[in-house]
Amino acid sequence: MLKPLLPALFLASPLCAEVPKVVTDIAPVQGLVASVMGDLGTPELLVPQGASPHDHALSPSEARNLQDADLVVWIGAELSPGIGRKIDAIAGSAAELALFDAEVTAHLATRDGALFEHDHDHGDDGHAHGEHAHEDHDHDHDHDHDHDHDHDHDHDDDDHDDHDHEGHSDAHHDDDDHAADAHGHDHGPEDPHVWLSPANARAWLGVIADALAEADRENAGAYRANAEAAQAEIDAAVTTARAQLDAARDSRFVVFHDAYQYFEDTFGLNVLGAIQLSDATAPSPARLSELRDAIAETGATCVFAEPQFDSRLIDAVTEGTEVKVAELDPLGMALEPGAGFYPALIGDLATRISDCAAD
Repeated sequence: MLKPLLPALFLASPLCAEVPKVVTDIAPVQGLVASVMGDLGTPELLVPQGASPHDHALSPSEARNLQDADLVVWIGAELSPGIGRKIDAIAGSAAELALFDAEVTAHLATRDGALFEHDHDHGDDGHAHGEHAHEDHDHDHDHDHDHDHDHDHDHDDDDHDDHDHEGHSDAHHDDDDHAADAHGHDHGPEDPHVWLSPANARAWLGVIADALAEADRENAGAYRANAEAAQAEIDAAVTTARAQLDAARDSRFVVFHDAYQYFEDTFGLNVLGAIQLSDATAPSPARLSELRDAIAETGATCVFAEPQFDSRLIDAVTEGTEVKVAELDPLGMALEPGAGFYPALIGDLATRISDCAAD
């Protein structure tokens, strides 16, 4: 949802308006904004590639970028409550666009169990749930989140801003298997990984163009034309990915954390379950055991690790099985940031999944 832009920011005539300084949270959002801005400017990134948005503590340079921002475009507090508090405290008069709350955003219910039930019913665009937010999708999920991983994040990055964390990933917890548990939080009834729905990303391009056009009316036409071109690129990427993944629809996969539901829903994939919940909380031994048994019983094709998280948990669910292990990254750490990032992310995920299914 876009907070009203303060008049003081835009008193100048559209003929002399400056391109706004834009800050984004994660690389997929930065890529979408970059594609709309085109040659007019480059949005800054708050969560560097290789870090997890679930628990990233801002470095001093990232905090300064936030302080200087005219517009902040991010997923929302459902994904990164710590960053949300920093936006409120540091961004000052900046306008804020929380994509999770945009009217065009379609949501899926958060999943709690280690194993998933599947009921794909895709329309022509491959998305089962339309393009409007807050609809009742009848997933028959129990949203009574009574988990030990519910924690208050008020302590999260406040103690870290005095230290420069540049070049350091806050997401790697190799020295402590339970570090994620210290940062875990309940995302609530709706899955926050909304950027992995191409339908959402496509719709957001128009919302981002409107926000930039409001801030910079002189270049409104360029922003909207860029958004239309980027929408066509997403359409092409989805068509290619659908063809790639066609042979993988009968395969069964296990993912590291439950971040891919929107991608699964779009392309009709059969993900058996996830090692970690969608908020990246450390799994219980019982959850690992349940997944290990399911892998053995169903003949799962592949277990996907993630570069942001401890790979030793993969060993815990694959021990004693012959299931293949590959890497999947919902944030596209290995991809080149900037315009074109989002179609590349869709293609990268499709390629990694199809390659593992085919091996």
